[in-house]
Amino acid sequence: MLSYAVIFFVIAIIAAVLGFSGIAGAASNIAWILFVVFLVLAVISMLRGRRV
Repeated sequence: MLSYAVIFFVIAIIAAVLGFSGIAGAASNIAWILFVVFLVLAVISMLRGRRV
């Protein structure tokens, strides 16, 4: 999940450099959502791991 967020972030940076602001905005939003989902799942898995 984190790797997909990094890939979309790189796509957003490349698109922004090339002037594709719509694609850059969409890719950065997708990267942000994937990163937040990764953080939530990481916290849940750490909390569940400690209870066992």
